[in-house]
Parts: sequence; C-alpha cells; structure tokens
Amino acid sequence: MANTKIYRQWINCNHGGLSMIVYDKLWSTMKEKNITQYALIHTYRVSAGQISRIRKNANINTHTINMLCEILNCQPGDIMEYVKE
Repeated sequence: MANTKIYRQWINCNHGGLSMIVYDKLWSTMKEKNITQYALIHTYRVSAGQISRIRKNANINTHTINMLCEILNCQPGDIMEYVKE
C-alpha cells in the first residue's frame, strides 16, 4: 500500500536499535539564510526530486550535500544529523 510506504532509510545498529540521517536542520538553516525551496529549485537548480527526497529523509548523495553547503555557506552538520532511535 502506498500510504504505508516507509520513506526513511533505516539501518540496523549493532546494538539492536535503529538509526538514520535526518535533514530537519536544513529547514531552519534555510530560514536563517533567507533561502526558500523555490529559490533552491529555480535559482540554484537543485532538482525538485532531491528536495522531495530530503523532505522524506531518504538517501541523497554527497554531491547534493556539497551543493547545499555551498548555497547556504554552511557545514553538513548545519543541514543534517545522525539520529539513533
């Protein structure tokens, strides 16, 4: 079923827990820098598909992370974090 599809990419840890990379910090960093999703797509040419993947905390490649850091003049830790659940 489409509505039960899990968008987060979970990794089993050695300790039996689950962990993942989340991009929650990206949105606050974008707000601080006054850069909108619209600007990412139309000014900086970040694909709408990549934005969608980020919103779902799905896997993205290092090229996208690098591009976001360049656009926002920030470090990877300002846009993403590792969360152990």
